[in-house]
Amino acid sequence: MKLTIWGAAQQVTGSMHLLQTDNYNILVDCGLDYERDTWIEKNEAFPFSPSTIDLVILTHAHIDHSGNIPTLIRHGFEGQILCTPATADLTELLLLDSVNVFLSKQRKKRTGRRGFSEGPRPLYLQKHVMETVDRFVTIGFNKTFQINGQISLVFIPIGHLLGAAAAVLTIDENGIKKTIAFSGDIGRKNYPVFQDPETLPQVDYLVCESTYGGRIHQSTQTVDELLTATVNEVCLKNPGRLIIPAFSVGRTQAMVFSLNKLFNQGRLPRIKVFVDSPLAGYATDIFRKHHALLNQEAQEFYTKLGDEFEFENLEYIHDMNVSKAISNYYEPCIIISSAGMLEGGRIQDHLYYNISNYYCTILFIGYCSKGTLGHRLLRGDPIVNLRHRELSVFASIKQTDLFSGHADQKGLLDFVKQQNSAKIKKVFLVHGEIASMLSFKTLLSEHGYSVEIAERGRTYQLD
Repeated sequence: MKLTIWGAAQQVTGSMHLLQTDNYNILVDCGLDYERDTWIEKNEAFPFSPSTIDLVILTHAHIDHSGNIPTLIRHGFEGQILCTPATADLTELLLLDSVNVFLSKQRKKRTGRRGFSEGPRPLYLQKHVMETVDRFVTIGFNKTFQINGQISLVFIPIGHLLGAAAAVLTIDENGIKKTIAFSGDIGRKNYPVFQDPETLPQVDYLVCESTYGGRIHQSTQTVDELLTATVNEVCLKNPGRLIIPAFSVGRTQAMVFSLNKLFNQGRLPRIKVFVDSPLAGYATDIFRKHHALLNQEAQEFYTKLGDEFEFENLEYIHDMNVSKAISNYYEPCIIISSAGMLEGGRIQDHLYYNISNYYCTILFIGYCSKGTLGHRLLRGDPIVNLRHRELSVFASIKQTDLFSGHADQKGLLDFVKQQNSAKIKKVFLVHGEIASMLSFKTLLSEHGYSVEIAERGRTYQLD
């Protein structure tokens, strides 16, 4: 049995891991890699022939794990894609949204007197997404699925996102059983809406994410305390408007549920809340469809008070004209809109009209990578460019990691410590910057684990 890490090796995006037995090739995740200058070309050029892959296992729907599957199919992959039912639904939604992003980047843009230039051609189109959806075979949590006579799979709930799972594979090679687990992205405990990660069985090998392997999340406030203090400060004391850039799938639902609880408890005034993202609205419907996967707190809320994602002063915005009209709403309000890093989406319209507003606060609830507008605001740039205009930043800029869907160093350590260090042969670290990986490797080594920081393209023999 051989393992080759082809993506998310000493970086965060582009998860793609190839597991090979004597006569069967399994690809675990096939995500878009955003971390290269020529990312379209890099994502299109697979380091193996897609036609040689027998099966894809998808841990969860996020684009850095799922977003290159249609390209794989377009280049010759003919097998099935195994995932949970919720992952299948969310992946279809996110892949179709990716097509829209590709097409918007391809549209001709004015370049001055010389006319127009074409953007990059799309990696795939809607028809390729629908081919992908046709390949999905869904498996429930904690149910053994026999892939063939030698390989079986179990999906273990891992938190992080609706339907997200760790994939545990048992392989029989010449009468010898070997087990390997792929963590996917590990959720944090006590997160709004999502269940806590469950315990994995003992395995021989573990491929583990390390996104926050070198840091601890804030712990001085709870989510409820943070939101109560922020909304009262921004919308009552000033009064003004609170703009929350949020990813449409996962973060937005967690934020809406958290606000719903506070409104029902009487801890916040009934100010208007706008969710300005069609994608978020569609994703919320999928959360409702798979309601049984939500955590106990959300289940109890539903039993006593009804829909977690709907309340009197909440409005989901689909129509663009209605979205634009929000700029004329002068009462204190909360605007939740995508994209989370401010690189496109309707959030840019709200920024354009509010970035120079002293009575506006922008609250970041997610990570912003270098080079994005979000990162420039967080580092304190006094002037930003929006719609080809330089605008002064007078709005207050705040950030919290309480809504991060990733386990921090302590959560990652707790996850790995489910494995007996004397029985597990190797922990491979993926999906993290090198500094996080080094920090986490040192910590795991101190606890007696044999740890390898995976290198892209290197093949590891799993004896």
